[in-house]
Amino acid sequence: MEQLKVIKIGGHIINDQQALDDFLTTFTAIKGLKVLIHGGGKVATELAHKMNLEVKMIDGRRITDSETLDIATMVYAGKVNKTIVAKLQAKQCNAIGFTGADGNTILSKKRDVEEVDFGYVGDVVKVDTEIVEVLLSRKRTPVFCAITHDGHGLLLNTNADTLAAELAIALAKNYETELYYCFEKKGVLQNVTDENSVIKNINLENYQDLKSQGIIADGMLPKLQNCFHAIQNGVKKVCVGLPDMLQNSNSLFTTISN
Repeated sequence: MEQLKVIKIGGHIINDQQALDDFLTTFTAIKGLKVLIHGGGKVATELAHKMNLEVKMIDGRRITDSETLDIATMVYAGKVNKTIVAKLQAKQCNAIGFTGADGNTILSKKRDVEEVDFGYVGDVVKVDTEIVEVLLSRKRTPVFCAITHDGHGLLLNTNADTLAAELAIALAKNYETELYYCFEKKGVLQNVTDENSVIKNINLENYQDLKSQGIIADGMLPKLQNCFHAIQNGVKKVCVGLPDMLQNSNSLFTTISN
């Protein structure tokens, strides 16, 4: 099986033009097959403020009403996605931008209303990798934003970490797939005030201990849930850390294992 890297970048990288350019240089230098997934929440938040629209968050998660969905689509599928694709072309990485609707790649359903109505938020129900695999076979690089669809004409805002995990799992059927979550920290930290206190390996056993101690909390919890979901469903390797982990195996980062 061919090797494939599925790489997700967070908002801090997207918001910093120098950090984004540095990342895309690193990404371009990666040999072999690769897929990029990005969010872009802070850019969407800035645009919402400029348009005098209220940004509603509950427990760190965005409420996506119809106006917010319009902004998310414009920012994620438009400005951010096409900017990344254009920058990759400038670096001789032949990239193609995607939403989940393109090629019917990622089908979602509108999240059920339980305690909170998150609005037009999509939970992934099916991934069809046929188009992606055709592009990979021709040495093209798919770049996915965090917009999916429901199969009935409705676009949905979807968590980019979840999208990355589901895409990696689907591709693992035909590739030896590795999943990398690149963000602004060197990895999962033992002490949030010490940037070098990286926990090098997290498995299910010490994950429960770290949660009970409050070391892993807040936004890191859903990220690691996605990591474990991927590693338990066919993805060979899952790592969390700075982008330099993509090329430097000696750098500090966190590896997730069973």
